[in-house]
Amino acid sequence: MYIGVTNSLYRRLSEHKQNLVKGFTEKYNCHKLVYYEHYTGVVVAIGREKQLKKWNRIKKQNLIKSINPQWKDLSEEWV
Repeated sequence: MYIGVTNSLYRRLSEHKQNLVKGFTEKYNCHKLVYYEHYTGVVVAIGREKQLKKWNRIKKQNLIKSINPQWKDLSEEWV
């Protein structure tokens, strides 16, 4: 699972899906958007990112399942 902060989710997701971003998403083929949160302030967003990155995998999976039980690619609706 990849966790990150961006000021343009649509652009960032497009970069990841086209493998334009080197690193974790390219290495592990992470191309589905299964969960996201929206914040108006970058400081709060970065704080939440740091919090989520400390969680274990099961806790992250449970958060995703709470809003997206089928792990559907939420970005498919944007096309």
